[in-house]
Amino acid sequence: MLPALLDAPTCREIANHYSDDTLYRSRVVMARHGFGMGEYKYFQYPLPAPVQLLRQALYPRLAPLANDWNARMGIDTRYPATHASFLSRCHDAGQTRPTPLLLRYGEGDYNCLHQDLYGEHVFPLQVAILLSEPGRDFTGGEFVLTEQPPRMQSRAEVVPLHQGDAVVFAVNQRPVAGTRGSYRVTMRHGVSRVRSGQRHMLGIIFHDAR
Repeated sequence: MLPALLDAPTCREIANHYSDDTLYRSRVVMARHGFGMGEYKYFQYPLPAPVQLLRQALYPRLAPLANDWNARMGIDTRYPATHASFLSRCHDAGQTRPTPLLLRYGEGDYNCLHQDLYGEHVFPLQVAILLSEPGRDFTGGEFVLTEQPPRMQSRAEVVPLHQGDAVVFAVNQRPVAGTRGSYRVTMRHGVSRVRSGQRHMLGIIFHDAR
């Protein structure tokens, strides 16, 4: 959890950009693909200044954790210190489409459990920032994580967020300490049904897409 990562005016500014189609490369209506209900838009380059700054500032703080995770899980990949260097790796492999996105949910909307995997190069952590205030702008719409340990049933966790709060979570797998060293659990994330109002969330994904 990263409490109050953004202040309320910045949250409103980003959420208000949802209607400006010049900022986005594509729009996804979730019901058309079986992803849930609601919609989201992927930003195009150049990213809006607040989104670009978040991506640049968060990555170097998360890269050491990502490298530690990979070491514990027996994965050889290591991540460079700067986001620009990591993006060069993505772009050299043909992953050139930006992945930060803005999501909008209305009454009855939800997001099915999923993972954001877009190509060969995947940074193992991502960030979601709630731009709306629960209880004032919307009700319901909780951020949900599930983890699937090997040969066990899934466990769900609801992450309590307020406007401007961020959650850092695993894109695919994370290591868990066991009696014989670390083992991998598979993670998925989603959003429960919005009961009323409108909910906006900003997603910061550090790898680009094909």
